[in-house]
Amino acid sequence: MPVVVVQVGAAGAQLVVPRQETTTTTAASTKEAPNPILPVGNELWWGLGSFLALVLLMRVWLFPKLKKGMVARNAKIQGDLDDAERIREEAAEDVAAYEAALAQARGEAARILEVARHDVDADRTAKLTAANARIGEQRAAAAAELDAARAAALGQAEEIVVEVAAAAGERVLGKPVDRAVARPMVSEVVRAEVPA
Repeated sequence: MPVVVVQVGAAGAQLVVPRQETTTTTAASTKEAPNPILPVGNELWWGLGSFLALVLLMRVWLFPKLKKGMVARNAKIQGDLDDAERIREEAAEDVAAYEAALAQARGEAARILEVARHDVDADRTAKLTAANARIGEQRAAAAAELDAARAAALGQAEEIVVEVAAAAGERVLGKPVDRAVARPMVSEVVRAEVPA
């Protein structure tokens, strides 16, 4: 296809058509151009050799280092897991020992509390018994004192009643009354009237 060139200037636009060349076919030009996608034979051998050298280098030098690193990392992770399991077991043993000590302390506290309760009950019973004994003694003493006071008051009252009865009898009878004869009768009446 011919190429057309347009020139624009101050005078206007000009159309310039280049000259066309004629093509001549020669024997050299009929030969096909090489395919850029398919490699040449030497390139295939160089590529194969480089690939084999890279595989050999990776197999001999890179892969053992990679495997050694993976084994070391796996060993570190397994060691950490073992340490964590050991620490968990120690913690479980510590918790069990703590709970056992706590149960023992609670049992000891309950035993001490029971002993203290028993001592307090025994002390209270002893004090109540002693207080009841003192109260019984004081009641007996008060009853004896009351009986003595009653007997004394009764004795005094009998004397007064004998005197009053004798005086009344003397006034009514007009003659003197023997106090020794009136005393048993007055004593009988007074004792019958006074409750014990």
